[in-house]
Amino acid sequence: MTVRKPNRPGPAWRRPERATDEPELIVLYGWHPVVEALANPARRVLRLLLTANAAQRLEAEHGAPRFAPEIVRPDAIDRLVGPDAVHQGLYMEAAPLPAPTLESMPQDGLILVLDQITDPHNVGAIVRTAAAFGVTAIVTTARHSPAATGVLAKAASGGLEHVPFVIVRNLAGALQTLGERGVLCVGLDSEGAEPLEGVALRRPLALVLGAEGKGLRQLTRSRCQVLARLDVPGAIKSLNVSNAAAVALYAVAGRLAEGAPGEA
Repeated sequence: MTVRKPNRPGPAWRRPERATDEPELIVLYGWHPVVEALANPARRVLRLLLTANAAQRLEAEHGAPRFAPEIVRPDAIDRLVGPDAVHQGLYMEAAPLPAPTLESMPQDGLILVLDQITDPHNVGAIVRTAAAFGVTAIVTTARHSPAATGVLAKAASGGLEHVPFVIVRNLAGALQTLGERGVLCVGLDSEGAEPLEGVALRRPLALVLGAEGKGLRQLTRSRCQVLARLDVPGAIKSLNVSNAAAVALYAVAGRLAEGAPGEA
């Protein structure tokens, strides 16, 4: 099978660097993940399976795909992803996207740092929200985090094509590097000393989120310049981590865009 090369490069600050733990093959299925991947010239497609109905819809809405598909019956895709997966007649195997490095983050970046968040549905939802708010990159570890494929990609609904992952060996070391490069690292913690809306924000900014239940690890907390909490008015005071990410990004992105008092 011939692989069609991308016809133009991705962002200049994306450099090909992968942790050895990262999979060599990414599986994407479902309408939004596959359509967004086909629209991304930086995504190298290796295999594309479509049902006849999906192929007809894809060509009608987006034109002929840049990679020649194999037309298959729905059960052929079921066998690859499992009968419970909602694939909508689209399945893709692709190479991982080239990833940026901590050193190549832009000086106006908005970064998410995930501390051992392992549920692929949660991480996928975070990626989708991050894409909506223009997050520059997501930093996570090679271990104790789900691979950017399959279930995570489906939950991200195409967001993987817009928000790259920076995979690091040591999260505390990565936060130290970001801090040394002038990034304000704000850890979200229920015991934070002040509410997020009271923190003076500036770019570049990193929001650091911990796993549900455990929260931020102690060493991660120590590498954040600020620990802030999300104050909510209702009876339930804790949020699912993906919901917390959405609330925090909404609050932060709005303030950064408006240049609220106290922002640099």
